[in-house]
Amino acid sequence: MALMAQDTTPLVLNVTRGKPELVRPAQPTPQELKPLSDIDDQEGLRFQMPAIMFYRADPSMDGKDPVKVVKDALAKALVFYYPYAGRLVEGPTRKLSVDCTGEGLPFIEADADARLEDFGDEIHPPFPLEDLLYDIPGTDGMLGTPLIIVQVTRLKCGGFIIALRANHSVCDGTGVMQFMNAVGEMGRGSDTPSVLPVWDRERLIAGESPKVSFPHPEYDQHEVDHHSNGEANLLQQSFLFGPTELEALRRHIPPHIKQFSTFDILSACLWRCRTIALGLDPNEEVRLCFAVNARTKFNPPLEKGYYGNACAFPAVCAKAGEICNNKVDYILGLIRNAKSEINEEYMRSIMDLMVTKDRPHFTVRQTYVVSDLRHLGFADVDIGWGKPVFGGPASNGSIPDASFFISFKNKKGETMIMVPISLSPPVMDVFVQELREMLKVEP
Repeated sequence: MALMAQDTTPLVLNVTRGKPELVRPAQPTPQELKPLSDIDDQEGLRFQMPAIMFYRADPSMDGKDPVKVVKDALAKALVFYYPYAGRLVEGPTRKLSVDCTGEGLPFIEADADARLEDFGDEIHPPFPLEDLLYDIPGTDGMLGTPLIIVQVTRLKCGGFIIALRANHSVCDGTGVMQFMNAVGEMGRGSDTPSVLPVWDRERLIAGESPKVSFPHPEYDQHEVDHHSNGEANLLQQSFLFGPTELEALRRHIPPHIKQFSTFDILSACLWRCRTIALGLDPNEEVRLCFAVNARTKFNPPLEKGYYGNACAFPAVCAKAGEICNNKVDYILGLIRNAKSEINEEYMRSIMDLMVTKDRPHFTVRQTYVVSDLRHLGFADVDIGWGKPVFGGPASNGSIPDASFFISFKNKKGETMIMVPISLSPPVMDVFVQELREMLKVEP
């Protein structure tokens, strides 16, 4: 049974880049200060998230330059998403706002001495991101720096790659893909996005008398906060799960237990294998954090075009021994209990926690973060050349103890779930061995 993607060594590219130039909104836009929500500006979301999309050549687009199409489409989309053309500023109590200056976003034109097929039969992380997205000096910080950076790299075969980096404080994955799908529509000739952007951050602001009404172990602060995986020599492997693998994992759950989602089952199995592989003291506390889109948990739900952060990251806490020695259904019960708490009051409790505790970071101590990105629309961004061959996050970024679930088509055209995982080499060996054991089909 094929468990791992074939090659985990990024391709070495020879890329020629132009100088970054600012793409401004195609029409004048409001000059104003727009405060972020109290979900947006928490410490744990103050980082840049990279994404990447690979496109094949399309004979119907012969004579059209993807660089010009994307650049013009960005300028048109920024008229509607004009805060993205501004810069972040910080006010009292570390409150972030977007200064809508209309400065624009940096755009880089590039050419690579490579063809799409050079990336292999199945395109998957890790990618040579330093070649495909120029890290413009001085743009890594949060304040006064561009909120999105885009590079379009032409390939020798007529295909191309769009890589971008977005400031997570301003949008979550759903939000940035909503923007990119608007760019795609503009690239295909639309004048207006089919989903209009909604700011509405005022709905996610803490109350006048903040009251933290739920426990939030995902924000517990420890005296010594460290990544459980803190070695420098991390190995990233991409694991593939198709119907056969998922069916094998489901067999670990007694048939009388109520149905669980694929995300829950895969998260539980990966966390168990990972915890065993880390070889921790059985009494050490471990956590599983997972992203829950809370847009529909509000009354009324947040509007369809809302592009700010609207996720909760509830934590399942247990002793390492409990995770290693119990069966998968025990872990699934913990996940279900944590998920059942997410409602509007829970989200308001997070907002109140942010303003009373100085916007704390997520706890990272022995914490494994999982996030399901399969339905965000990475693979749907059509600029005119059709949908991408691959679309998804470009790396685990600043979260080495995180795994993203990405929708992926193998060379047979079957839809699979790809999960990139980063561990030190000896820990990875044990992890793979444990996962193989779980995937053995019992008679």
